[in-house]
Amino acid sequence: MRLVKVLLSVIMFTTAAPVIASDAGSVDTGGPIGEDGPSGFFLAVGDYYRVPQSEVIIIKQRGVPLYEIPVVLLIAKRTHVAPEYIMHVRLRGNAWLGATLRFGLGPEIFYVPVGVVVKDPPYGKVYGYYKHKPKKEWKTITLSDDDIINLVNLKWMSEHYGYPAEKIIKMRSGGKEFVLINAEIRREKGKNKGYRVNKDRPKFGALAY
Repeated sequence: MRLVKVLLSVIMFTTAAPVIASDAGSVDTGGPIGEDGPSGFFLAVGDYYRVPQSEVIIIKQRGVPLYEIPVVLLIAKRTHVAPEYIMHVRLRGNAWLGATLRFGLGPEIFYVPVGVVVKDPPYGKVYGYYKHKPKKEWKTITLSDDDIINLVNLKWMSEHYGYPAEKIIKMRSGGKEFVLINAEIRREKGKNKGYRVNKDRPKFGALAY
């Protein structure tokens, strides 16, 4: 029954307007790329969500902005729906929150626990939303596309590397793009053996192709 609802939701979306790319998802991937650039980001995202790097690149080539790829894969994993359906919904002009709700999920899936009070943008306002509502009401939280993109990239990166979310928040609040943050964590991880890729990250199950 849930799968039927998901497929009906996809069909309902097909008449929507074209998507407007988010600032949080924009990055120049032209020119040579190395392990510390977009290709390193692709590799890490694919490893975390357990999909081949080539498939991550295909999602990008189909028009999904770089930093929105983890959002596609998160929803796909949680719903066991093929990424193609998630991409279709998004690229037809639908907000990420609306797409999330249509696939039977809610804003609670984006939350990343932190041990500090977060005040600075881009995370200050969004953490305020979660703080001022009881957990049972998190499904009523309204998140923008940028809120979701920032949270999902914070989530996979902190869990993948076993890296403090607070440090990533600080780097992001300082204006660093996620490609650069990923590269810096990789370098720090290489120098400090205390940071290792988290092999015990949550298992969502296989993608449905």
